[in-house]
Amino acid sequence: MKIAVLGTGTVGRALAGALAGLGHSVVMGTRDPQTTFARSRPDAMGAPPFSEWHAANQEIPLETLADAAAASELVVNATNGAGALNALGLAGSANLSRKVLMDVSNALDFSQGRPPVLNPVNTDSLGERIQRSFPDARVVKTLNTMNAGLMVDPGRLDAGDHSVFVSGDDAEAKAVVSGLLQELGHRDIIDLGDITSARGAEMMLPVWLRLSGALGTFDFNFKIVR
Repeated sequence: MKIAVLGTGTVGRALAGALAGLGHSVVMGTRDPQTTFARSRPDAMGAPPFSEWHAANQEIPLETLADAAAASELVVNATNGAGALNALGLAGSANLSRKVLMDVSNALDFSQGRPPVLNPVNTDSLGERIQRSFPDARVVKTLNTMNAGLMVDPGRLDAGDHSVFVSGDDAEAKAVVSGLLQELGHRDIIDLGDITSARGAEMMLPVWLRLSGALGTFDFNFKIVR
């Protein structure tokens, strides 16, 4: 498939590299490619400058959000949750229309410090807000309950014996995303239901954050035993 990964942080880089390695035609999208390439310091999460990563992944072009989305068959939203709606707006409603929009972002609000809180929460979710804002896109929420390394290499933890969730209104879109998850090595894919079920997946993040502090690592995941 022709896949656009929107976002150049740790998650976007991991997914772009892994999907390209699986043989997909991948392009990355950012607000201003020139500015992204010009950054010389690690980002907020400590990842090295994008230019360093891109030097080892030159087969993956970097384009504007709109150009990347326009040329794609499937779009991955790997932008910061707080800026996701704005970034997708720059990508363009027409460029997202009828396309599968795989949303892996989290609506984490750091305005009051750490640990962050969720916004929205309980009666809404970022996945739902994206679907409402871009009604012609086929939004599927997934992969937001694990770190970037496990997203693309689930087998590195307990031989891949852990769970990943999908939420969305479009059954065909969820099947496409589930196929990509299987290509990445995910074995236990749980369909939570329509896009409102993204609330549950997103509300796992406060537990995830507390677990990371208690365990002293980000390299863990949820396993649903049934």
